[in-house]
Amino acid sequence: MSTMEKFKEKIALVRGELDLKLAKAETAEMEVKRLTDENNARDQEIASLLTKIGYTEDKILECEGRIDDAKSGLDAGETAKVTGEGLSRKVALLETELEVAERNLGEATEKLRQMDIKAEQYERKAQQLEGENNDSETQVDDLVVKYNSAKAELEETYKGLIDL
Repeated sequence: MSTMEKFKEKIALVRGELDLKLAKAETAEMEVKRLTDENNARDQEIASLLTKIGYTEDKILECEGRIDDAKSGLDAGETAKVTGEGLSRKVALLETELEVAERNLGEATEKLRQMDIKAEQYERKAQQLEGENNDSETQVDDLVVKYNSAKAELEETYKGLIDL
């Protein structure tokens, strides 16, 4: 096998490696974009949950105020049976609403905690993929330099053969 054929095989091998590295880099970039999009969606969901938590906390405060008002009304000596029964029903209703609001707050807090954990996991994965992408890009750059060097050497050899 001649030097030229060996050289052509070497260039073909380098090109094949370059193509594989470029494909891997593109795949890593797509994965980083997908994870970034997922992370953004998680951030939006976290913001929504924080809004719900704020609303629920406001509702709890409102309910507690209404309960306090109802209790103080009872404590102030409201003796009328009808008023007392109405207030008792209101207190029971408000306490039920408070329980629901507290349960919703607990669920929202748990979801937020889970979302934070997932967001951290996605961020770590994105950093890992970015590192792999940087490594692939470095390898691609190295292969391009090798390719250009081999090409220049081939051209020199070719010119040398022509001059003979």
